[in-house]
Amino acid sequence: MTANADFHTHQLHTKQLHIKQLTISLHGETLLAIDSVIQPGEVLTVMGPSGSGKSTLLAYLAGFLSPAFKAQGQLFLDDQRLDNLPAEKRGIGLLFQDPLLFPHLSVGGNLRFGLPRQIHDKRQQVTQALEQVGLAGFEARDPATLSGGQQARVALMRLLLSKPRAVLLDEPFSKLDTALRQEMRTLVFSQLHEAGLPALLVTHDHADAKTAGGPVIELG
Repeated sequence: MTANADFHTHQLHTKQLHIKQLTISLHGETLLAIDSVIQPGEVLTVMGPSGSGKSTLLAYLAGFLSPAFKAQGQLFLDDQRLDNLPAEKRGIGLLFQDPLLFPHLSVGGNLRFGLPRQIHDKRQQVTQALEQVGLAGFEARDPATLSGGQQARVALMRLLLSKPRAVLLDEPFSKLDTALRQEMRTLVFSQLHEAGLPALLVTHDHADAKTAGGPVIELG
């Protein structure tokens, strides 16, 4: 089975992410209010200036919101409620500005780390994942020897191999040079669409939102 086929199989089980009547406040002042449904394979883009609550929203969705904030509302993946679950039980994957690859592991080791425990043929999964993003034969490479774009590709495949049920993207292209940015946008959004994963993107860049192609929410 190819990596593509594996993602298509996974798509049969994908679900919509519903941010239901969410308000987040700090010291009695409302920071943001959102009610939105993200369909499988769709990217909802959230934009806004620094301090508008974008990072706070990501923290809430991922399960890391500081107790200093007060959140009202609910988070559902289809009919499963997530906001009352700890972060590790939500099945939400994260992609950040930095690839955050483990420096003590090879490229192959980083990808194997992402694979669920029950996957037996991990070597084949890793090989296929690297082939899919043009990094065939990179299994033994030290992440420190990779370019920024190559590291970003490894981080993306590690995320997808972990079989998340939804994905959060935190300015994932902001540290790439201009030439790589559009290439990585196209790669990331096509992979998320192919895997049928609902995703929320936080960004300052209108080109990110345009390539994502989904609805856009502007925070004040």
